[in-house]
Amino acid sequence: MMPDKLLIKNGTIITLGDTPRVLDDHVVLIEDGLIIKVAHSADFDDNYDRIINADGKIILPGFINAHMHFYSTFARGLGRAEPAHNFNQVLQNLWWRLDQSLTLEDCYFSALTAMLDAIRHGTTTLIDHHASPNAISGSLDKIADAARQTGLRVCLCYETSDRDGPRISNQGLEENRTFIRSCIKEKSDFLKASFGLHAAFTLEDATLEIAANMGQELQSGFHIHVAEAQSDQDHNLDRHGMRVVERLHRFGLLGPKTIAAHCVHVDDHEIDLLAKTETKVIHNPQSNMNNAVGIMDLIRLHDRGVTVGLGTDAMTVNMLEELRASLWSQHLLNQDPSVGFSEVTATLLHNNANIASQFWDLALGAVEEGSAGDVIIVDYQPPTPLNGDTFLGHLVFGIPHALVDTTIVGGRILMENKKILLDLDEHEIAAKARELALSLWNRF
Repeated sequence: MMPDKLLIKNGTIITLGDTPRVLDDHVVLIEDGLIIKVAHSADFDDNYDRIINADGKIILPGFINAHMHFYSTFARGLGRAEPAHNFNQVLQNLWWRLDQSLTLEDCYFSALTAMLDAIRHGTTTLIDHHASPNAISGSLDKIADAARQTGLRVCLCYETSDRDGPRISNQGLEENRTFIRSCIKEKSDFLKASFGLHAAFTLEDATLEIAANMGQELQSGFHIHVAEAQSDQDHNLDRHGMRVVERLHRFGLLGPKTIAAHCVHVDDHEIDLLAKTETKVIHNPQSNMNNAVGIMDLIRLHDRGVTVGLGTDAMTVNMLEELRASLWSQHLLNQDPSVGFSEVTATLLHNNANIASQFWDLALGAVEEGSAGDVIIVDYQPPTPLNGDTFLGHLVFGIPHALVDTTIVGGRILMENKKILLDLDEHEIAAKARELALSLWNRF
């Protein structure tokens, strides 16, 4: 149940947002799902529906994950794939066999367990990219059901691909269209949709044209993997005579509401196209390093005017863990441990909110008056001064090691004192997930 007026007091507030501040002896007041006041504690009394005492803790906006795959949850511990020596083999030996084995029930429980994990790590908004080619119709509705039960903000799409033939491709197109229309009709502040495409190397021109027409008619924007590996570029050059971003631009698939995940292997012309069209690029460093495809040159994209956000590609739901990996990867790529700090931290702390604003008509990613009431409270006692000059150092080198105590979305308390408060049995859900995972592994 969501309290009408929720007051959070006694914690140290790190506001983030456009003008980040560190505030001591201030309180946060949330009403009707929005932060309506952030002010000195002397301005408040105790006459509120619910008061949370955050003494000895820090208060932050909930984190945003700009590229996620809920469906990959059941791959954890799966050791039945043939060894892969390049990215295409990773797809063929593991992910494409896994997604072909998914049922609608798998889609629901893989999403539900990942969302509960997100709550525990203070990630309150997730932009997902789903695939289940033998269980397409209704798959996004199943994931949406999980989102409604957990109270998180989630943007969904289905990754249309020609890799499984025209019948499956057409189902993917229709699943996107049906779900986008449903979200437009529902007008939810929590559930949104985009138009999903896998990657240019698994999509024929005819499918791209249909998707472009559908997405533009629905004004949805697109969510697609772009130049994750060099093989994506090689395929498009050999088959279509142009680079990946050029081909997507030709079909009108770029734009402010389009998410181009990865962009590890893009040249200057492609970067300029991404910047010119205001296409949002998502860095997924742990996944890229795990798959040995390379490291996105984040600083180069940033300097050429591209908005770069941060995703996890399902490697984790802990955004501060991904932030740290992003910083180390940029140090390694540039062979310089002094570069990239501001560019990397901006991906999570500023750019992800900019990206989410393309889908949600809400101010996300800040503890400020008028922003969404998406707030987390973290157990963190700083061993050095925490202020406006030092908070980024704490966010990278200290807070990631602390535990999230409380997670609030839209003023609703989803977790408090590290205990999930939803009407869900976590033990029962985990047991069911293990049962389904084993069945999937046997089909795999």
